[in-house]
Amino acid sequence: MILPAFAGEQAVFDAILRVWLGIAALTFVALQFLSAPYGRHARPGWGPTLPRAAGWVLMECPAVLGFVVLLLLSERRTDPVCLVLACVWLAHYVNRTFVFPFRMRGGNVRMPLSIAAMGHFFNLVNAYLQARYLFTLGPQQGVEWLADSRFLSGLAVFAAGFCINLHSDHVLRNLRGAADSGYKVPHRGMFRFVSCPNYLGEIVEWCGWALMTWSLPGLAFALWTAANLAPRARSHHRWYVKTFPDYPAGRRALVPFLW
Repeated sequence: MILPAFAGEQAVFDAILRVWLGIAALTFVALQFLSAPYGRHARPGWGPTLPRAAGWVLMECPAVLGFVVLLLLSERRTDPVCLVLACVWLAHYVNRTFVFPFRMRGGNVRMPLSIAAMGHFFNLVNAYLQARYLFTLGPQQGVEWLADSRFLSGLAVFAAGFCINLHSDHVLRNLRGAADSGYKVPHRGMFRFVSCPNYLGEIVEWCGWALMTWSLPGLAFALWTAANLAPRARSHHRWYVKTFPDYPAGRRALVPFLW
């Protein structure tokens, strides 16, 4: 079964993308004053909750399932460039959806259903924008794109961010025992320089994705990632400084030596 572009889909796609960029800007501003209420910033008043792992799966699953479905329904499903890009995308999201949540430690932590639902909606729209552009609406790239300097540099940037993200998750996970719910100061890897290298890694990843795809939807995702994670990194950093009197003075929030 093939799902071709419907009449007027390009105009609808372009309108969604413009609105999406505008919401990213508003989100960045809003998060200067409000931290999403999960993890160390959890607080009551956000409605019913669910187990943290279930919340993560609910949030992230559209990025896997929606992306794969749109690839399988595309005429480009056997295209080498599309398959390579899909593998890169899934390397991140299979881990984030089906591995990472079940390896987290910290006891019986819960997440507001409202936060999981908002994350689900974001990933649903973002998966549509990325996959529909790459597999149907955007220009079809020949196999020579895999040797293009933009693709290769983007892949290198993505790989660097992916490694930073995975190692930072590993460091945080190993600060705790299986049922330990307390917070400690991490010191290994990129934590020597910034409070949130896991967020830095994700921002770097999706900047690499924007280069690899050389697309406005890819750039929109990179901007969205920064708009969401940069304010949260600052909130984390302030929390660390307030909570731990001996927190390393030279450590920055997100960008080594700068911010």
